Amino acid sequence: QVQLVESGGGLVQPGGSLRLSCTASGIIFNIYTMGWYRQAPGKQRELVASITSGGSTNYADFVKGRFTISRDNAKNTVYLQMNSLKPEDTAVYYCNALHLITGASIKYWGKGTLVTVSS
Repeated sequence: QVQLVESGGGLVQPGGSLRLSCTASGIIFNIYTMGWYRQAPGKQRELVASITSGGSTNYADFVKGRFTISRDNAKNTVYLQMNSLKPEDTAVYYCNALHLITGASIKYWGKGTLVTVSS
């Protein structure tokens, strides 16, 4: 059974920092591209950042320079370090695991962790 379990969300003041973690089980972690998505109330889910099995990273423009994604394959864990947080970063953050195979993709989601940025 595949599980992606996020942790690290919470309430933080504007300008503060949080580190999200996502630990995976039931998959061969090191072959998956791992990503963080977020969904704010009334909005569509959007990509925040991703990291490939080889360590290449991709960021949404709205987090470049503030957020850093990393992975520890030995711990089956992906992280999202979030600095200089803004109220508009408030959302549920979801972990995603993606593996592309010929003609198909395998995708898993975590249940999400809430990040609230407010004074």
